[in-house]
Amino acid sequence: MGDGTSFCPGPVSRRSFLEIGGTACGLGLAGLLEARGKSAPLGQSGKDTSVIFVWLPGGPPHMEMYDLKPEAPKEYRGVFMPIKTNVPGIEVCELFPRHAKCADKFNIIRSIHHEFADHGGGHKRFLTGRKPKEPTGFVNDAPCVGSMASHALEGRRRTGGLPNYIVLGDGRVNNVDTFSFGASYLGNHTHPFRISADPSSKNFKVDNVSLERAMSDRLSDRATLLGGFDKMRRDVDASGLVSSMDVFNQRALSMMTSDTVREAFDLSKEKDAVRERFSMHEWGQRALLARRLVERGVPWVTVVMENPFRGPVAPLTAGVYNWDSHAVNCHIFEDAKVRFPLYDQVITAMIEDLYARGLNKRVLLVVTGEFGRTPRITHREGTRTKVSQPGRDHWPRAMSMLVSGGGMRTGQVIGATNKKGEEPIERAMTPNDLWATVYEHLGVDYSMEFPDFAGRPMPMLPFGEPIPELRPIV
Repeated sequence: MGDGTSFCPGPVSRRSFLEIGGTACGLGLAGLLEARGKSAPLGQSGKDTSVIFVWLPGGPPHMEMYDLKPEAPKEYRGVFMPIKTNVPGIEVCELFPRHAKCADKFNIIRSIHHEFADHGGGHKRFLTGRKPKEPTGFVNDAPCVGSMASHALEGRRRTGGLPNYIVLGDGRVNNVDTFSFGASYLGNHTHPFRISADPSSKNFKVDNVSLERAMSDRLSDRATLLGGFDKMRRDVDASGLVSSMDVFNQRALSMMTSDTVREAFDLSKEKDAVRERFSMHEWGQRALLARRLVERGVPWVTVVMENPFRGPVAPLTAGVYNWDSHAVNCHIFEDAKVRFPLYDQVITAMIEDLYARGLNKRVLLVVTGEFGRTPRITHREGTRTKVSQPGRDHWPRAMSMLVSGGGMRTGQVIGATNKKGEEPIERAMTPNDLWATVYEHLGVDYSMEFPDFAGRPMPMLPFGEPIPELRPIV
């Protein structure tokens, strides 16, 4: 397959292949491990730190969430009012009452901006730290930040057999180009391990990982068989290629049969009260799974949160699948009345859980989309509602995001926009400053270079500096 994670690496004996069965293709996983192993480990980190990156594709509306402007003209300010939080001077949307109770545990950034208003260009600009060659389309011409971090940290973390870069989301995450998660010149082997199954389902399992004990034992036996059979081949393998293949096959089988890996994905290990606090919606259970993964040493977990209208949340004719709140797509305020309470519950559960478990110094939580929404409200006929309704369009010149954990001082608002929410007037920054902060947290030297397709050295970030307010408290 084109994403480089679904092919079966050979050679494997016919007997062993038949004995191991289709489950081992899953030996696509062996191919992934092999390709990663061929690259020399880069980076400098022995730090036991992680990032949970919550991606809100489509562009969340900053003026409805974290940068409300109640004094702006009517055509700008929207219908929701800001409410006070437990930190004097910090206000959030009235639909975020849980945020209001834990504002001392997160920071809001209001002044990151860029220049790419198309979804494709916005995704690529935000997620690669580079200005894309094409302002449209989702295929990266530079690696996604997650792939670069994963590659830099390869071999430098103990994850108990778990991949060091995992993406959680619905079926749309299976194609890395849907959200510009592609690795470009780093190679397909640095793509994330993607899990699209719904963890709120009673039948949740991860393909090639969630195996029954009997199957696990059988695979362990077959691994022994394969090792014995291939010893003879190693004796005549002058190049060493076959023995290398053995190592990668064994690693792949080890992941599939590992109690540590299996246990990480077993949400039944969590108390019912914890699962319910996160919500039994797929957003909440993916967020909880992300915590379980970073708790076990995975350095980068991305959680894609779109389409709230699933499971216990009823469909809404005036709603939209992702966060793309054009008037033709949705009634932005009716959509928010359903979307925001769920978001409020899930994000604050993540924050409070990290602090309750003492993970707030080790784990950095980042919540954002690719841009904000136009400060001026537009009205159009809805594609589905067939009536005129309010919405906001794409706006990269101003956006808001939430960050928590990372050992930083919290209860801060960083940056500010003008009275209409149009552009930064304090602490103007770019996405690169955010990524420099994230890389520093992970202990990655973001000045390190990777060769592009032409062999030219390309730094992880061509520019950008860590945000001082987000650095750990010493």
